[in-house]
Order: sequence, then C-alpha cells, then structure tokens
Amino acid sequence: MELGRLEYLQALVTEFQVTDSAEAKEQVLANLANFAYDPKNYEYLRQLQVLDLFLDMLTEDNEALVEFAMGGLCNLCLDKTNKDYILEANGVEPVINCLSSSNEETVMSAVTTLMYLTTTRSRQQTTALPVVECMLRFSLSANRRLSNLATVFLEDYCTPQQVEEAKNLSKHTALGIPLPKD
Repeated sequence: MELGRLEYLQALVTEFQVTDSAEAKEQVLANLANFAYDPKNYEYLRQLQVLDLFLDMLTEDNEALVEFAMGGLCNLCLDKTNKDYILEANGVEPVINCLSSSNEETVMSAVTTLMYLTTTRSRQQTTALPVVECMLRFSLSANRRLSNLATVFLEDYCTPQQVEEAKNLSKHTALGIPLPKD
C-alpha cells in the first residue's frame, strides 16, 4: 500500500505540471494540500518537491492556488524537517506577503504558518515590526477567527516591547495592508 501512496502523489504532481487547465491545477493543489495533513505523507511530499511547489504557488495571481498552497505549507510545517526546509528556502517572506491577501483562508493559514515557523533562529523575521503591526490590526478585526488568531500571535510570539513599538509606530503611519474580506 505504501508504494501506492507514493505513486498516487507522483501522479498528482505530474498532473499539476502537465495540465493547462486552471481548474484542474486548483483541484490537484487542493488534493496535495489535503495530503499534507497526514504525517505519513511528509517524506513522499518532500521527495516529490511539493514544498517547493507550494512555495512557488504563493506568488501566483490565481487566489485559489495561493490559498491551497498556503494551506499545504501550513499543514507541512508542523514537521521539524519540513519547517527547517521552508526556513532554509527563504519561505518566511512569501508567507508574510500572504498576510495581505483578500482571501480569509489564505490569511488564516499564513498567520498560523508564521506561528509554526517561529524558532529562536527565525523569530526576528517572523515577528518583524511590519508583521507585528499587521497582527495588531488583525486583532481589531470584526472577524472573530482572525482577531483571536492575531491576538494569540501577539501574546505568544511577540514581546511586550515589540507590541508597544508597533502600536507607537502605527499611530504615525498609514498602513496599506487591507483586511481580508469576510
């Protein structure tokens, strides 16, 4: 059965690479993101370079592809090997860029992924001032899921000094990151 799993995932990756249909690409990426939930698939997904595929999709214009890729990364980065790979591949910046998505699920996955990617080595990047400012704004959102998640980020991943600095800075600047649409 295990060999069948690898072959099936390989077929999905191949289908994604060869199809010209945007709808088919979305469907395949959604399937790969779902398979990323299961730790049994981590090794296969690494072998098939699906982490790179997800990272590459974060900069696409197609919002559905970005959403599924962000969701897939969010699922994969719980694993230490995958987390290290994403950090080594400079994956934090494209994840941060997804905070400005108008898609609520993309933003939720991006915030959660930043939490999972935060290590002593990456903390400076995952809790950089613009990120903390963004989380402050999200914490004021009428969207309860988003405001609760942002509040957890601020309380558990940021120092009180970082939060204070972001609060002071945001009094003096107009931020350009829009809140996601409900």
